[in-house]
Amino acid sequence: MANLKEVRNRIASVQSTQQITKAMKMVSAAKLKRATNAIIALRPYATKLKEILGNLSASLEGSSSPFIQEREPNKVLIVTVSSNRGLAGAFNMNVIKAANNLIAEKYSEQLKNGNVSIISIGKKTQDFYEKRKYNVIGNNNEVFSALTFENVTKITDAIMAGFLKGEFDKVEVVYNRFRNAAVQYITTEQLLPLPKVEEAVETKADKKAANVDYILEPSQEEIVEQLIPKSIKIQLYKAVLDSHASEHGARMTSMDKATENAGELLKALKLSYNQARQAAITTELTEIVSGAAALNG
Repeated sequence: MANLKEVRNRIASVQSTQQITKAMKMVSAAKLKRATNAIIALRPYATKLKEILGNLSASLEGSSSPFIQEREPNKVLIVTVSSNRGLAGAFNMNVIKAANNLIAEKYSEQLKNGNVSIISIGKKTQDFYEKRKYNVIGNNNEVFSALTFENVTKITDAIMAGFLKGEFDKVEVVYNRFRNAAVQYITTEQLLPLPKVEEAVETKADKKAANVDYILEPSQEEIVEQLIPKSIKIQLYKAVLDSHASEHGARMTSMDKATENAGELLKALKLSYNQARQAAITTELTEIVSGAAALNG
């Protein structure tokens, strides 16, 4: 059994750790509220933009936009969205596993030829792929310091420029999609070329809405050409916001569990401390009684 000093030191250490985990949980809870409001506000806009683009594209014979032209995926870019910090459970590792599985299952040949590149938004995935000698492009870890549409658009513009120059034939994004504080879904989406929107009309109301003859100004083709880059930028911005909210949800849940575990450990340590203290008192009493008996004998 450990002596009293060792147990006291360990109790003090666990109590200090518990205070830290409590503080981190409260900080993440406050940040989660703001991050959740941001993604909830963006989702209807992103959905409607995608719907409008789909309706307009469906009525066109074809579009000359290079961002929707399918090419042989000889050169692939994977955009991983993680966090700059740890202590969020499996949040970052899930992104890494999903990206690794995507590369192994779909782009193993491109990887052998050295044609798989990585853009990491978040320090954790950047460090992981740099250590394993992947072709990691740029450093985008400062995005989370000022998470705005303008800052994320700079990354999207660089990706779109690389796609136009032929540096990438296909771009995919891997991130955590936010459901609630306890649930995040690993999601892989194709960013470029822009996937075609499949028309799915199920109800009479939907059919009526789809058959509306809109008066468009300027031309339908010009509107589509302007909406495609905007849709790509919104898609990546939504992925980053989703990941940001998921990060704080995962960290809040992880720190809550860590606080509970610290409490359970404290109970066990205090029980061990009391047992050690009782044993020490019993030993001292035994020595006193034995000494008195020896003197009287």
